[in-house]
Amino acid sequence: MTNVKKKKVQDLIKDIELFNPDKFPLLIQLRNLVFHHHPRTVERVMYGGIMFSLENDYGGIFVYKKHISLEFTGGSDFEDPDKILEGKGKFRRHLKLYSLEDIENKKVSYYLEQVI
Repeated sequence: MTNVKKKKVQDLIKDIELFNPDKFPLLIQLRNLVFHHHPRTVERVMYGGIMFSLENDYGGIFVYKKHISLEFTGGSDFEDPDKILEGKGKFRRHLKLYSLEDIENKKVSYYLEQVI
């Protein structure tokens, strides 16, 4: 990743910490999980959030006023036996996360494992 992209990601993270401090721990934990499951992930700022890619984009994290959305580009192909994923688009699905507990409750790791 270029230094410019790294700086933009770090600047966005700092802005979230400053302007949305209640969502900051959740953002950091989600980002850590992304890199735990996919250490070669490249990130960049796009659409007001952090986009993740390996060879292609596979998702992103977007911080909203009341929640954080973890997006999966090919989420429509994921196994979702408990019907936790949201969205009705042709390909994309997402998880709305409101608290750190939602990481476990909404099985974030289970869906991150399906990315590849």
